[in-house]
Amino acid sequence: MLIEPVIKGVVAKNAHPVGCHEAVKQQIQYVKNANPIKQGPKRVLIIGASSGFGLAARIALAFGGAQADTIGVSFEKGPSEKSFGSAGWYNNIFFKQEAEKEQRLAINIVGDAFASNVREQVVEAIETYFEGEVDLIIYSLAAGMRPKDESGEFWRSAIKPIGQSVTGTTISLEDDSWGETTIEAATVEEELATQKVMGGEDWENWIDELINSESIADGCKTIAFSYVGPEITHPIYLDGTLGRAKIDLHQTSHALNLKLANFNGNAYATVCKALVTKASVFIPALSPYILALYKIMKAQGKHESCIEQMQRLFSTKLYGQEVVPLDGERLLRMDEWELDPETQQHVSELLEAMNASNFTHVGDYEGYKKEFMQLNGFGLANVDYTKEVDIDSFVKLNP
Repeated sequence: MLIEPVIKGVVAKNAHPVGCHEAVKQQIQYVKNANPIKQGPKRVLIIGASSGFGLAARIALAFGGAQADTIGVSFEKGPSEKSFGSAGWYNNIFFKQEAEKEQRLAINIVGDAFASNVREQVVEAIETYFEGEVDLIIYSLAAGMRPKDESGEFWRSAIKPIGQSVTGTTISLEDDSWGETTIEAATVEEELATQKVMGGEDWENWIDELINSESIADGCKTIAFSYVGPEITHPIYLDGTLGRAKIDLHQTSHALNLKLANFNGNAYATVCKALVTKASVFIPALSPYILALYKIMKAQGKHESCIEQMQRLFSTKLYGQEVVPLDGERLLRMDEWELDPETQQHVSELLEAMNASNFTHVGDYEGYKKEFMQLNGFGLANVDYTKEVDIDSFVKLNP
């Protein structure tokens, strides 16, 4: 059958497995030709490994110089009567295939990273495949809810401002339309729930579990991804529920740094550049900013997608350096090019000029949508989308 993209609002409802494979291969090719990671980790656990920063980090570490073996945890859906499976499902499969071609171990654990039984599976995998220890733990979850306990109740995150409502622009990828949305201020309960889902508590739970199971190698590092952004995005991000959760994540990095000091290790919250990910397209008012940012940074020759940013992180900051460069709050900054004053001045000028009738050409909407489509295996060169896909051959594949 032919597989054509189905988008509802900002959600891709299907994926193209051939395109997912091509996307993985293109990222592998990039890191093989990039500045290599030196003195990198050999045994890596990625919690949230199937797309975005998590997948890019896994590819960079396996193919970009470190030659790391990896265990990836993700909550993805395989083929069923209702669906052909998620992009992350196929990313896991094809990453493993490519890694094994080069004698790299690639263990995929599909399940809810918040669940205790999944942690138990990971500890068992570390014991079985990594001689009982990991050198690097990457926390890259982008979940909308988290189980409270075994009762079946959940904390559900809410992307909202705090204190007062905010009106911002949303862009529908379904019909390429621009709309204004007013978001009411979060309740105290929504603030807490968002922190529980997207803050640092679960990251710390994972590290505690690995310490208690004696799975931490000497010199082990852990990182979790965050975002700060310029002042123009603060009302909906840094000053809102998401920002409060990320501040909690930053504070958790300090606590974990003390714990890992017992193993000569470190913990860092890593602040990344604004990018198109499955999570970021949900954030109101952020999309126009990304359109303007992409336009300016591409003109400057400084634009990075997830894979470029992860390769630079591991090759120039986290490994091969005498000292990991941190700011005054102990944050590892990958957003320094984004927040350059000159860049932000140009971005602000574009945003002032951007509106519903011109956003597709004033900003880099073409690049924005292309990156979104490629997250789901569409819009990639070297893939013939007019060719029918043999579904049965893909249904047989397993991560």
